[in-house]
Amino acid sequence: MRLDGKIAFVTGAGSGIGRGSAQALAGAGAMVVVTDRDGAAAGLVAAEITASGQRAEAMALDMTDTAAIRAAIHEVITRHGRIDVLHSHAGIQIEGRLDQVSPDQMDASWVMNVRSHFVAAQAVITQMQAQKSGSIIITASNSGVQYDAGMIAYAVTKHAAVAMVKQMAKDFAKDGIRVNALCPGFIDTPFNAGFERQMGGRAGLEAYISTAIPAGRFGTVEEVAAAVLYLGSDQSRFVTGLALVADGGECL
Repeated sequence: MRLDGKIAFVTGAGSGIGRGSAQALAGAGAMVVVTDRDGAAAGLVAAEITASGQRAEAMALDMTDTAAIRAAIHEVITRHGRIDVLHSHAGIQIEGRLDQVSPDQMDASWVMNVRSHFVAAQAVITQMQAQKSGSIIITASNSGVQYDAGMIAYAVTKHAAVAMVKQMAKDFAKDGIRVNALCPGFIDTPFNAGFERQMGGRAGLEAYISTAIPAGRFGTVEEVAAAVLYLGSDQSRFVTGLALVADGGECL
């Protein structure tokens, strides 16, 4: 699965799945724009990629800032002439039931887990239409295809992200643009902090995973990055509107 000559733009790429995605896309030959709210973290990931002989650039990007998202994507298109893969990954996890989550927390979840992806996809769509090609990958969650106890803000926004992906896929397939959702389960990164707090600490989360997930373990960043590479490459050129679940069977 090669991406030679392609330009990829990854958000939330300073750590975890975003970092793994950027590394996998660069390893397949893409020039990757590594973005993160923490510009220093993005710079370190880009430096790791270039040190291994691949191509990357870093940008600080706050995905709650509509103007900044549009400006960053416009800058990349102006400089490189195209964007072939958008992996809009940045997100937020707020735990709690209806009686525990404030309206402001629900709004924050919506901004990061739905609106930011909408803005990023909207910013690349005209260029991808002109190219007659492009792959948009939006990170949802397996919480977007099932329901988690005590996770109203997270589950609702992740279901919305999956629905948005399917709508965009239907609207732009004739333009040669593919839109798919990445739906990871428990991947061993700090992003699990909300679930960990719910379960009383790391030991509680590990006990849950050992019994509730048929595979009996966490997934790895590398396993999810392989799914990103598949969705970004021509190997998936007839795949659009998919919610690709990588969760060890948890949602079954």
